[in-house]
Amino acid sequence: MTARTIVITGASDGIGASAARTLSKQGERVVVVGRSRDKTERIAKEIGAHFFVSDFAELAQVRQLAAQLKEKYPRIDVLANNAGGIMGKRELTLDGHEKTFQINHLAPFLLTTELMDVLTASNATVINTSSAANSLYGKLDLGDLETTTKYSANLAYGNAKLENILFTAELNNRYQAAGISTAAFHPGVVATNFAADTTSPFRFLYRSFLNRFMLSPEQGADTLVWLATAAPGQDWVSGAYYAKRALAKANKQAYDSGLAGELWERSAAMVAKDVDKLDFPA
Repeated sequence: MTARTIVITGASDGIGASAARTLSKQGERVVVVGRSRDKTERIAKEIGAHFFVSDFAELAQVRQLAAQLKEKYPRIDVLANNAGGIMGKRELTLDGHEKTFQINHLAPFLLTTELMDVLTASNATVINTSSAANSLYGKLDLGDLETTTKYSANLAYGNAKLENILFTAELNNRYQAAGISTAAFHPGVVATNFAADTTSPFRFLYRSFLNRFMLSPEQGADTLVWLATAAPGQDWVSGAYYAKRALAKANKQAYDSGLAGELWERSAAMVAKDVDKLDFPA
């Protein structure tokens, strides 16, 4: 059986690295994507995989990543949008977007849409790493996607994880007929370096004694691996949100198809506007 090509972002550490190890052992051709060159290369060498370095805080790097992937891989069977995190204090990226929003939602939205021709030709599965924070903290306002008026780290992160689910649903709505299958999932509270390089108070929780009660990265990656290897339409429902390999209840806003469609349109306009900012030669 020919190995499938599975691209995993945020794969230099945590559940992304664990999923990469497991899928590689199962004979899949894993492509590792991370922000840190040293950490990403280390994981890639460990499992004998190709790797790419991309910082999602800069959309030009996301576009470059998409171009590199399309050039090297005419077929991509699974795209796991796993990169993300909570950021702490409100910051803007070089592109002028709130950092939590860009890294967790806008960058994976851009990467997926930039790869759409390859993904549809491959009948690919797109997996988006969400979080139960979508229900705990998410309260999405389309008029304030950048959380300019009532910012908090929890609200920004909860909104971004809710956006992951809305993106999953709308991607299914728009592209299922073209061969795309998609799912979002909550990995659980995993003992990783989550929030370690941010100002979020969560960084202290993940370093405290409570760490011993958290899931291992292998346990957190289980649903990702399952979604990547099980059969969509048979083992799981495309467009849905999962936890522990089962359908999970999300924020009530996650089931608003109108909200999902409008988020898509606004996200597409934002990345299109960013293209206009670039200084292309005449």
